[in-house]
Amino acid sequence: MDRQEETKLLCEVLGSVAAQMSGAMTNIHAALRKLAAEPLRSGDEKYAAILTQSYYRLLRLEGNMSAAPLLAGEPVKCDPETDIVSWLEQMVHEAEPLAQAQGLKLSFRTSLQSQSVIMSRRLMERAVWNLLSNAMKFTPAGGCIDVSLDVRGGQVLLTVADNGCGISEEMMAVVFERYLHPERMDPQSHGLGLGLPLCRRIAEGHGGRLLLTSREGEGTTATIAIPCENPGLLGDSAPILPDGFQRALVGLSDALSYRVFTRCNLDE
Repeated sequence: MDRQEETKLLCEVLGSVAAQMSGAMTNIHAALRKLAAEPLRSGDEKYAAILTQSYYRLLRLEGNMSAAPLLAGEPVKCDPETDIVSWLEQMVHEAEPLAQAQGLKLSFRTSLQSQSVIMSRRLMERAVWNLLSNAMKFTPAGGCIDVSLDVRGGQVLLTVADNGCGISEEMMAVVFERYLHPERMDPQSHGLGLGLPLCRRIAEGHGGRLLLTSREGEGTTATIAIPCENPGLLGDSAPILPDGFQRALVGLSDALSYRVFTRCNLDE
């Protein structure tokens, strides 16, 4: 079996595991709302917070695993036109209080008033949360994360830049293949290494690419570049999460301390 076949098989397995997890996760959530709600509000918050945050992290992982078939070439199906300026501005607005609670400054800048693109909102949302989560995990308190949007050469450029710890040259060489190499994975809290490969594949599925630059000790810049006019395949309108979840809290759950998660969850 060659590498391409191995990757396809792995992605199919991950997608199947995610599908099996989905039903169990629904039941866990129903029970969790009853078990954790009162402790979170009565002051005995530590274990209730850990339980709730762990569930959100599993939900995020299940979402990335369910998107894994993209890595084996599954086509991206797009929604009708989206104003990516207001869409991205809203995502950053939702993430800003979580970043601030972590001691980070999160900003959004663009000179665009509006910009219509044909894209999968569900998949692009997953890509943005993955990039923001990485930036928050690897930027210490007092650091900055800048999100920007621009148009150049017929492409929309969505950039997430941080001044965190950066990525070593050794890791840069394998950063898009870590999910294929368990020995190269980060500590458990940093996931399976699916985030950046999914971001790259989501960009490619829109006819674009992911540009990644980093210097150890200086920070990382990731740019999703997609065409302004992308014919795409229409029909990808499913939401990323069921109703009742704060999407930023799920998308960034693995980047938050449990104290920050608890405070923000209670404010939800």
